[in-house]
Amino acid sequence: MAKDLKVTLTDQPGEGARLGEALGKAGVNIEGLCAIMEGGTAHVHVLVEDVAGARAALEGAGIGVEAETDVLVSPALPEPDLDTPGKFGEMARAIADAGINISLVYVASRNRVVLATSDNQRATQLLQSMM
Repeated sequence: MAKDLKVTLTDQPGEGARLGEALGKAGVNIEGLCAIMEGGTAHVHVLVEDVAGARAALEGAGIGVEAETDVLVSPALPEPDLDTPGKFGEMARAIADAGINISLVYVASRNRVVLATSDNQRATQLLQSMM
């Protein structure tokens, strides 16, 4: 099962390369990635299947993993389904109407949406019923 790892890097040239090279050398595939720069710091979320390998690779490169979050990854949506105006709103509305809060969201490779919610199990069921 994929998990989201949160790391913090310095907002400077080469930091993304350091992260990507460490994971690549360890044979860990980046399934999804989101980075937000703020005040000289890069807050990075990396979606990986091989959590233990990713942790070891990152820590070996001097990159501490600050958080490991269970996430749900939507099934691959038919192209251009995710790119249809309103699709994310439809997904988010179904989750919200069930009283579930979304705390993290980004788009991953292969046209998938990554979500961390207050109830991943129920959110998964809701999203599956929409497919």
